[in-house]
Order: sequence, then C-alpha cells, then structure tokens
Amino acid sequence: MPATPDTNRPDETILAFDFGLRRIGVAVGQTVTRSASPVGVVSNGSSGPDWLRIGTLIKEWGAARLVVGMPRNVDGSPSEMSGAVDTFMTGLERFSLPVESTDERYSSSEAKQILVVKRKLGGRGKISKETLDAAAATLIAERWLKEAR
Repeated sequence: MPATPDTNRPDETILAFDFGLRRIGVAVGQTVTRSASPVGVVSNGSSGPDWLRIGTLIKEWGAARLVVGMPRNVDGSPSEMSGAVDTFMTGLERFSLPVESTDERYSSSEAKQILVVKRKLGGRGKISKETLDAAAATLIAERWLKEAR
C-alpha cells in the first residue's frame, strides 16, 4: 500500500542545473510527482552564464526553487569544478529564490547510459552534448526530489 503523501509540504516546481563551462543543462521537476523532465541547455562562456535565458526559464516554468548539481570526487570531497559551481550558485541568488545543491556524482555517465538504451530501443541519431547535459540535469532534479525536504 503506498504511503500517504505529506500534505504539509507545499507543491513546488524546481529548475535543476548541470553546470558546465560551455553549457548548463536544465531540467524542470515537480515535488508533487517527484518527477523531472529535460528542458534544454543554457550557454555559458567567457562572459558567464546566459542569465537572461535562465531568468526567462524561471518565469516560464514558475520555478519556486533552484537546484544545482555539486560535483564531488568519488570520496565525497569537492572536485576541481566545485568552486565554479559555487560561483554559479551565488549568481543564481539574483533571482531571489532558494538555491540548493545536491550531489551530482556520476550524473553525466548515468545520463549517457540511459540515452544509449533509449536509442537502442528505437531512438534516432547521435546523442548530442546538449541532450546529454539536459538529461544529466534531469537526474540531478530527480535526486533532489527523491530526497526532497
């Protein structure tokens, strides 16, 4: 028999991000269903993330919370990308929403495995970097939703 849902917790839409130096994967998730879907990618480069596009996505999806995958080494210690992710998270504070992180270890490799299986089951074409980044963001969202406070 399924557990009774926690009705004291408000339903929220979250946007999850898989930070990369060139692209940032984005996914949307719902606390009520604890499921997530890929949205796409936002560019990131020498001038920084496309903050305008991120703001548009926040409004478009009605996000109440932002979740960022925090890269860690196998032993759980911060990776060399952790500092860049911290800076990105600080930048997200401009949207006046709660910003949280969740462990993203192996999210990209897991996403690639999932996409390869889907392709073998009838999907077409090569798996693009953009598709992979958005799929990794989806896994990040699902991890956070699974552990949702």
